Amino acid sequence: MNVTTSNLQSGARIALLGMVVNIVLATAKIAAGIAGHAYVLIADGIESALDIAGSAVIWGGLKVAARPPDETHPYGHGKAEPVAAIIVAIGVIAAAVGLAAQSVREILVPHHAPAPFTLIVLLVVVLVKEVLYRTVVKLGRKVESTAVQTDAWHHRSDALTSVAAFLGISIALIGGRGWESADDFAALFACAVIAANGVLLLKPALHEIMDTAPRGEIVDRVERAANSVTGVVETEKCLVRKMGLSFYVDLHVGVDGDISVRDGHHIAHQVKAAIQRADDRIADVLVHIEPVGGGSLD
Repeated sequence: MNVTTSNLQSGARIALLGMVVNIVLATAKIAAGIAGHAYVLIADGIESALDIAGSAVIWGGLKVAARPPDETHPYGHGKAEPVAAIIVAIGVIAAAVGLAAQSVREILVPHHAPAPFTLIVLLVVVLVKEVLYRTVVKLGRKVESTAVQTDAWHHRSDALTSVAAFLGISIALIGGRGWESADDFAALFACAVIAANGVLLLKPALHEIMDTAPRGEIVDRVERAANSVTGVVETEKCLVRKMGLSFYVDLHVGVDGDISVRDGHHIAHQVKAAIQRADDRIADVLVHIEPVGGGSLD
């Protein structure tokens, strides 16, 4: 099993764990919200329920992305990973808008103050979600997965909305009569946080779909590896694009124009091998051999 496949499977497993946790928490929050007259807790539970769908999409996207190349997808199925991230990010934004509209309606309609026991539920949720966020985001950064990091921020968003709910319910309980809508205003704040995270999550996924050049050291690492090969005079037009958790490289390599085609072909193979040794996430390298002399490479 190669590193990319292993990383994708690890991401799929962590997404599945997130689904299980969200099912438990969503059920607990909605039930406690109904019993405790806390709309912000119900809204938080609905947001967790949406996270279940989000984790399912992430899990499915990673499973598809892990499939090997085939006749119709010679570059593999890696684009399924950012596509999943885009679907989830749009779902997050839509959920924020829907919950905000419901919160406004609740503010306009008089209702009971929330029950004190709902605060205990929220404390447990915040602790569980923060631990889950830290675990998932660590894996997402390690494997450079847009989808896994999107799933991680889902958990952080849930923790933040639960903190907002805790504060809103606390104000409603401490303030007493006339402060019953404090939890609804807290829900509005939570919706703003959710929507902002949705936008932040959408941007990197769109960049990946558009084949935006990756940032970081990978381009320098590719060029250093190519220039270390005997016979390479210079390199130009180092193009790197991300496909799921893998990278594909197009590189122009300048060699002595007087060597044979066979020697040039041998150098190209050495360059490809050196680059893939430098970073095991690089799935393939296309090397263009150009004769050096009389100007820059074409």
